[in-house]
Amino acid sequence: MYKLFINNQKEYFDRFHEECGIFGIYSPNKIDTFSLIQFGLFALQHRGQEACGFSVLKDGFILSHKSEGLVLDCFRQISNIECYHGNAAIGHTRYSTEGGQSKKNIQPFFGGEDAYGRSIISIVHNGNLTNAKNIRIQLESEGFKFISEYSDSEVILRLIQKYLLSNHNNLEKAIRKTILNIKGAYSVIVLMNNKIAAFRDPNGIRPLCYGILDENTYIFSSETCGIDSIGGVYIRDIFPGEMIIIDTKSIRFSFLKEKRLTKCKICSFEYIYFSRPDSFIENISVYKIREQSGIKLYKQNPISADVVIGVPDSGVPSAIGYSKASGIPFKPILVKNKYIGRSFILPKQEIREKMVNLKLNSILNEIIGKKIVIIDDSIVRGTTSRRLVHVLRKAGAKEIHFRSASPPIIAPCYLGVDTPSKEDLISYNMNQSEIAKILDVDTLEFLSMKNLIEILGGTNYCFGCFTETYPIDNK
Repeated sequence: MYKLFINNQKEYFDRFHEECGIFGIYSPNKIDTFSLIQFGLFALQHRGQEACGFSVLKDGFILSHKSEGLVLDCFRQISNIECYHGNAAIGHTRYSTEGGQSKKNIQPFFGGEDAYGRSIISIVHNGNLTNAKNIRIQLESEGFKFISEYSDSEVILRLIQKYLLSNHNNLEKAIRKTILNIKGAYSVIVLMNNKIAAFRDPNGIRPLCYGILDENTYIFSSETCGIDSIGGVYIRDIFPGEMIIIDTKSIRFSFLKEKRLTKCKICSFEYIYFSRPDSFIENISVYKIREQSGIKLYKQNPISADVVIGVPDSGVPSAIGYSKASGIPFKPILVKNKYIGRSFILPKQEIREKMVNLKLNSILNEIIGKKIVIIDDSIVRGTTSRRLVHVLRKAGAKEIHFRSASPPIIAPCYLGVDTPSKEDLISYNMNQSEIAKILDVDTLEFLSMKNLIEILGGTNYCFGCFTETYPIDNK
């Protein structure tokens, strides 16, 4: 039987959650790293709202700060701002999955010590390794100490440290040996020895791009919106399997594996939900993809209605596209409370159900007696959709036609996204007509896989949550 809520202390809401966003900046000269890393991470806040941390490279050593809460909360705690002015910085916004919310699980992770006991290496990571637990066990048996309860990001750091010891502190060689051991999805930025390194896994599953602030200052970010936030210029996405290392004298590009062994399989959900609509991922406009999905949804199954509405925020561009294709007016009838984050700890099911009323309010006089097309980016468990339909029915909607701007989600993700188990996914348990009945809608339509592929321009993406076929196996 389909379960409307999981029995867990933590309420995940009816959404997929990206684990994090990463950001880095490097200059051979002293810059305002405190402000720049703050602005960059704030632009990536949507990728993780539970914790934040950053490391600054100053006078050859690394100083770090991290805490639970939002980006601005983290930075407000700091009174000695001048201490965090250096020539480079990396940072991370976190949505916790494995390892929990303890401060010791917050990135960046750092390690190594100079003669004065100061950190000499720091790392931020977006993604998920499929073999991290086995590697951690091996490293612990070799005497490496771990701080986190469980973090595959720290596994990457300790591996790099291991190979630094055997390669005379050569960061490039250490990274090359590290990626021979790890398996999964990873976009990584590293600070060490007055240099910065950034690299992606050979499938490029999680995003990472770079740009410039001026001719000497380089920026790395999960999304282009991070580069835009500090007035930088986007250059391009880092290629799958590529590594970029920058120091005071040069910038070097190389591939961690032969280029013929790499392939782009970026997560398709970056376009559907995770990324900000003003971002470009792999040089493709996220907004345009979402708008096109609405156009395709109308063409798949045209219907007569009075108004089109989108579920904020990621459903709105699709609703605008649907309106353009159909001629049905789009109206911003659903108003989102901007002060509510994506995650709450709520003990009772009754309270969790009422949460939809706090997150989304409707303009009632625009609903009474109307035939409504409502578009959301996806349907995961169906709980939020069901509750939202109930609110619209109660407000007097005459007909409700629900459209999902993604195909049915039938499988979980283990490559850097926090997803429910297969049994909790409504589309794994039910067919389209059964889901329509559960949601209490007049009609229901999902974007077809064919149309999603056409919108994205090919199959060079991970569609694992729709097909249960992944670019990397989980063994």
